[in-house]
Order: sequence, then C-alpha cells, then structure tokens
Amino acid sequence: MPDTLTTMTGVILGGGLTLVGLVISLLVWRAKGAASGLRGVAWSLVPLAAGLLGLMAAVWQFALSILGILLGLIFNPIVWAGVALTGLAVVLYVVSGVMKARGVGTRGRATTPEGGTPAAGGAGTAPAAGAAASQGQVGGAPKGRAKQGDPSDFGDIEDLLRKHGIE
Repeated sequence: MPDTLTTMTGVILGGGLTLVGLVISLLVWRAKGAASGLRGVAWSLVPLAAGLLGLMAAVWQFALSILGILLGLIFNPIVWAGVALTGLAVVLYVVSGVMKARGVGTRGRATTPEGGTPAAGGAGTAPAAGAAASQGQVGGAPKGRAKQGDPSDFGDIEDLLRKHGIE
C-alpha cells in the first residue's frame, strides 16, 4: 500500500474495517447481550468516520511508523543486548532482595545494636534486655526517658496495645 492514501481509498478502507467490526459486534451482541453489542457497534463506526473525515491517511502513517519501529527493534542486535542487560538487572535486584530478607551477605546483623558480639544462639536469637530497653521495645525503658520526637519511642503505642490486652 502506498505511503499516502487518497480520500476515496481512506473511505473504502474505513468502510471495510467498519463492516468487519459490525459483523464481530453482531456475534458479541448474541453472545453477551445488547450492551456489549452496542459498544462494539460504536467502536466499529470509528474507522468509517476516520475515512470520511480524511484521517485514514494519518492513521495509516501512524500504523506504518509503529510497524517500522517494532521491526527495527526486533532485528537490531544492540537492542537485544539492552534487553538482556535489563533482564540481568531485574534478576540481580530480585536476588539481592531475597538475600537481604534472609540476612545473607549483609553486614551489621552479626553484632548487637551496642556494637558487641552476637549472642550464643547466633542471628536468630532475641536481643538482650539492654538492647530492648535502648530500642524502646516492649518491656524496655519507660517512655519518659526517651527524647521528644524520637522515632524509636513506641511508648504511646505500647500503652494502647496494653489497654486492649495485647502484649
């Protein structure tokens, strides 16, 4: 098909697309009901309207441009190298997230918050009472000892949980 369309060719192409859409809309109307069928009819009339308005040439140019871009992407080895690198980046990101969640390959988890050595049970044991007090955890220091606006002060939340019987 040529790069430019005449108005008559646009009307003929739009009319053909509209006819195909109306047949599909009839099948949809029978299968799913009048609401879906009418929606299909509305969409089916768009190509004929574009042909009558002289917009079919613009639609044809747009379709050819998109097709050219896609074909250029498919047959370009540099693009495939970019796709491979993107895939590798996604895999590395997911693997690092899993490793971080499991504590593998991270630093700082092997020591207590005070900078001491870990407890005898390893990284899976509960923190010491002093660590709980310094972090403002349940059973820690009273809320009066924490600084104003300190994000580690959970005293109000602890009081609310105790009020509702949650320890």
